[in-house]
Amino acid sequence: MLKRIIYPPMWLAFGLIAIFALNEFLPGPRFGQGWGRLVGGGLILIGLVLLVIAGGLFKRAGTDMIPFRDVSALVTTGVYRFTRNPMYLGMLSVLLGCAITVGSSFALLIPPAFAIIIEWRFIRPEEGMLRDLFGEEYVAYCKRVRRWL
Repeated sequence: MLKRIIYPPMWLAFGLIAIFALNEFLPGPRFGQGWGRLVGGGLILIGLVLLVIAGGLFKRAGTDMIPFRDVSALVTTGVYRFTRNPMYLGMLSVLLGCAITVGSSFALLIPPAFAIIIEWRFIRPEEGMLRDLFGEEYVAYCKRVRRWL
């Protein structure tokens, strides 16, 4: 039987919906008018740049960006020298930026929830798969580069 997976971009969409729903219906204490928009906008921009750069590196290496599908190369250059998961980090940055931009303290709960879901549902299983596929090369990479930052 084929197992359905809700892919990370869908979790990002769910997170964005949750942030805007919390902002509208249950914002909690508000914070950061002007500075929040500036900081939040910067984090959104950083996240989008990470997504584009990391996706481009995957495309250049000829490997699939969809988790667990057609992995043909271990990408360790560019932003992958600083984080093993720049796409997930980019999505997290977008969510954190949105939560800060709206200024809703309860919306700040969404980015850590996203990180936990992504870590347990995708990152850890992917690490096992990559260890099996690339062996010592992947183990050495993990020793050099952190999972998130």
